[in-house]
Amino acid sequence: MPSCFFIGHRNAPETLRPLLDAAVERHIAEYGVTEFVAGHYGRFDYMAAGAVRRAKERHPDVILTLLLPYYPFDHDTGDYDRTYYPEGMETVPKPFAIVRANEYMIKTCEYLICYDAGLVGNTGRLVKRALRRQAKGEMRVENLTELL
Repeated sequence: MPSCFFIGHRNAPETLRPLLDAAVERHIAEYGVTEFVAGHYGRFDYMAAGAVRRAKERHPDVILTLLLPYYPFDHDTGDYDRTYYPEGMETVPKPFAIVRANEYMIKTCEYLICYDAGLVGNTGRLVKRALRRQAKGEMRVENLTELL
């Protein structure tokens, strides 16, 4: 089943909410995405998961998966359909776990919805990696920053 990952800056603006709603709906209707994978560590992740939950009201077959960078996980996972802990994460030191989990998703998903405002950090580096996969026809990237 086609999967879509979200990545964006921790302090993303609230103005992204309607853009996320539209992007999620587009990915379901146009690309047949049935699984969305989100983190749980910032405003962008929170807004992305909310957009999927709203879309699930119209598309109950859509799955919202929480990406787990740490084990054992220290957050409530009750409002997600399932969780995912990437293979090989057991040996990753905790300070690097989120970045490594995000890298894994960039390597394995077919779609990416992102918010890369060009700030210093790992988001930009990971989006560049995703864009290289897109250039090879391996992934489709939608950067919401271009719509603001």
